[in-house]
This record gives sequence, structure tokens and C-alpha cells, in this order.
Amino acid sequence: QVQLVESGGGLVQAGGSLRLSCAASGRTFSAFGMGWFRQAPGKEREFLAAISGSGGSTYYADSVKGRFTISRDNAMNTMYLQMNSLKPEDTAIYYCAAVKFYYSSIYLRNDYAYWGQGTQVTVSS
Repeated sequence: QVQLVESGGGLVQAGGSLRLSCAASGRTFSAFGMGWFRQAPGKEREFLAAISGSGGSTYYADSVKGRFTISRDNAMNTMYLQMNSLKPEDTAIYYCAAVKFYYSSIYLRNDYAYWGQGTQVTVSS
């Protein structure tokens, strides 16, 4: 059973930074791609960033490119999202997710089968 637990959310002023963590358990962490999503009230879930099992390939949505950095520590079974230059429009619940199979694509949102419970990020103006 794959389990994902996010942490690191909170309240920050515009222009500030936060680092989210996603601790994973239940299978060989390094074999699977992972990603970050977010959902703001009244909006669809947005695919933000993804990283391959080795960490060698990454993806960023245009909305966060240059401000957010995804990374992973396979020895610690943890993925991170460093968020800089935060804006009020970044306010949302942030979710980490893992793909279903080791060969699943990290670029296709439908390949993500396992989800954390989410962590709230609020950016004040």
C-alpha cells in the first residue's frame, strides 16, 4: 500500500518562500515518478511539476517555471517542492502524487494513481 504524506504548508507573505515535503512509503521509492499538483477553491486540480524516479528528468508548468523547484532524496524516500517568489494566486491545497507503474509517464496526469492528503498553502498580499 503506497502512502504519501505532505508537510510544510502554511501562511506566507507574497514574495516569500516555502518548502513542501512528501514522505513516501509502501514500495521502492526510487523506481517511480512523482509529481506535485494543487487545487484552489472553485478551480480544477493543476499539474505543477514532476520528477522521474532517478531525478534526472523534470517537468514544470508554465505557471511555476522559474519559481518552483522539484527534487527528491531517494535515500530518505522524500520528494520536495521549493517554492520561491510566492504570489497570492499560488494559494491552494498542494498534493503530492506518485505514478502507478514504474514505466508510467511522469508527464501524463492520468498516470498518477496515488495521492497524499494535501497541505494548505496561503499567500497573503
